[in-house]
Amino acid sequence: MNEQPSSSLGHFIGEGDATSLTLVVDTPNGLHLRRIPPALPLPTHLDHGTAAEEAAQMAAATWGMPDFVFQQAEHAAKGSGRREQGDRLLLTGKRGAVVQVKARTIKPKPDALEVNWIQKVAAKAMSQAKGSVRQLRMVPADMVNGRGRTTKVDGNDYEWIAVFLLDHPGVPEGTIATWQPLDMPAIALTRRDWDFLFDQLRSTTAVLDHLFRAAAEPPTALGGEPVRYYELAAADADTPPKEINTELVGQGGTLFSTPQLPRTPAGDDGTRAHLMIRIMLEDIALASLSSHLTEANRYTMLSDLDRLPVGARAEWGHLLLEMLEDVPDVPDEQVKWRFRRLLDGSGTRQLIMGAATRFGRNVQGAFTAYVQLRHHEVTSRTGRVEESSALGILLTPRYDGVRAWDTSTVHVHGDLGLSEEELQVYRDGWNRPSDRDARTVTE
Repeated sequence: MNEQPSSSLGHFIGEGDATSLTLVVDTPNGLHLRRIPPALPLPTHLDHGTAAEEAAQMAAATWGMPDFVFQQAEHAAKGSGRREQGDRLLLTGKRGAVVQVKARTIKPKPDALEVNWIQKVAAKAMSQAKGSVRQLRMVPADMVNGRGRTTKVDGNDYEWIAVFLLDHPGVPEGTIATWQPLDMPAIALTRRDWDFLFDQLRSTTAVLDHLFRAAAEPPTALGGEPVRYYELAAADADTPPKEINTELVGQGGTLFSTPQLPRTPAGDDGTRAHLMIRIMLEDIALASLSSHLTEANRYTMLSDLDRLPVGARAEWGHLLLEMLEDVPDVPDEQVKWRFRRLLDGSGTRQLIMGAATRFGRNVQGAFTAYVQLRHHEVTSRTGRVEESSALGILLTPRYDGVRAWDTSTVHVHGDLGLSEEELQVYRDGWNRPSDRDARTVTE
């Protein structure tokens, strides 16, 4: 897509069937057509309802991460009965979505009857979602993610949204799903809407953030989520960046602002740089856990990395690739370091990515010290120690031809209890005038 959408004007035109649509977006150079593909095909070996649930999960796991998609779980209820949790859960950070997928498994009836059916199943879906959240808040449950790993989920730890996801061959035009007010945000989408959001953003965190944001807006007709997306994206483009104290990261900090919703699809710059973040996510997801770490720790690290703004990922990917090419260019006895840091707008989450010439015990220890020092410096300036964290990711080139690099992680949270002696050692090692972007040291 060459032209950049610049206004909130947009509508759909058909392409011969109910699932193939094109979004017409107003741009500086006139109208631009953006094709919205149909939803992913349903698995043929399953009944329609189950197939719709599986296809929705597949979209979230493929374009997002399977680590953030959680399967149904049974939980003991009062007496001898049992209760199932929501069809699917999406969890990232401290936000969660209960996704209730409903499918029209028979030939649609006349529009008026079809709208009545949609309202009925929407009300049922939202009631089920509310019940699932209530149950998780009463009794935490072991939930299984898309990689088959189990994590304890306490409903009280998350901010929830209910999502009614409709699989329907032809929703009557202008249909707005309704339900009784809930004690949490709620939103209705078609399965094509759902696939569009994940394909556009390629980030579960970004999709969840959009769902919460959209749920606070006036309701839109089923199938119209791409129009609302571009309306919000246009508003983002016209919004000036927030004022942030760049000195929180020390001298040389700069303000970086990117719209919450990118106008072009993620990774649409014609390069593979955007995939760097996905590769690092996969590296963390597939790594063997050391004895002192749990799946909950892995989930936290994945969530923190997935918070990297979608609009910044290609630029970060290009930089990381350049770092990996640069750090080997030193004599054998030396190690070269390159870093990029990001402190989010809240001042409580810091992301540190770096590259070093090679991996080893000394390099690992030095990187751990770097992450701990930067975390301590930021929390000393903000005073928000207990709620702050830092995720450090280090890439080190490999020279054996098996793969291009190794990925190592360090995650710290809260008060690290560092002594003044330890801090002075870390400062002497890392806080030199020339250390802002790169370091070359002799082992």
